Amino acid sequence: MERIASFTVDHNVLTPGLYLSRRDGNVVTFDLRFKRPNTGDLLSNSEMHSVEHVIATLLRNSEHKDAVVYFGPMGCQTGFYFLFDGDRLTNAQAIALLQDVFSHGAAYNEPMPGCSAIECGNYKNLSLPEAKACCAWYSGLIASWAEEKLVYPAK
Repeated sequence: MERIASFTVDHNVLTPGLYLSRRDGNVVTFDLRFKRPNTGDLLSNSEMHSVEHVIATLLRNSEHKDAVVYFGPMGCQTGFYFLFDGDRLTNAQAIALLQDVFSHGAAYNEPMPGCSAIECGNYKNLSLPEAKACCAWYSGLIASWAEEKLVYPAK
C-alpha cells in the first residue's frame, strides 16, 4: 500500500511553521504546524476548536474567499490544514492571506463564530481568549514567512 505523504515527514525534527504539504491538481494543501518537536506540547482540544472557528470564518470572509477550499485541524492535533485553489491564489498570496487572518484572529473582538448548539455540536468547547492567544503566537511565528520557507526540514 502506498504511504501517505505526511507520514514521510520526520515529526521529531518538524518545527512549528507553515509548509507546503501537497498539490493535487489545482488544490494546494498547506500544513500549519503548531506542535513543538520532542516536547509533546500540543494545542488543547478547546484551543484547536476555537482557532478553527475563528480562522475558518476569517478566511471565508476574506477577499480571497472563493479560493478557500478548506481550513481545519489535523487528526493528530499538531496543527491545521489549509486547502486552496492554486489557480486563484499563488503560494505567496496564500502566505500573505494566512498572515493577515492570523493577525486579525489575534485581535478578534466579535462574538465567537458558531458558538451555539444550533451552529456547532461542541459549542461549549469554544474559547475566544484561547483562540486569540493561539492566533497571536502563530501570527508572530509566520509574520516573516516566505515561499522559500514552505519546505519541510530535512531529516
